[in-house]
Amino acid sequence: MISKEVVIKNQSGLDSKQAAMFIQKASNFKSGIWIEKGERKANAKSLLGMLSLGIGSGTKIILIADGEDEQSAISDLEKYLTAGLVEGA
Repeated sequence: MISKEVVIKNQSGLDSKQAAMFIQKASNFKSGIWIEKGERKANAKSLLGMLSLGIGSGTKIILIADGEDEQSAISDLEKYLTAGLVEGA
């Protein structure tokens, strides 16, 4: 299991559209992927779980991956989050 702290930089944070796009990317990996915000943790492949965290702009989160492709999952998803969550990133 590996983890990485990431700061969400886009203006809308992980709203429903951004969360759905992130989930599509996360679902491409076999590893289990979670996002932790404070004391709360949610499955990063679940829209309801992601939205329940209320991740806004400037929020620090911990991205966690556990499984056979955890290294590439963390690397790719961190790049996506820090690139500002833009389509095509």
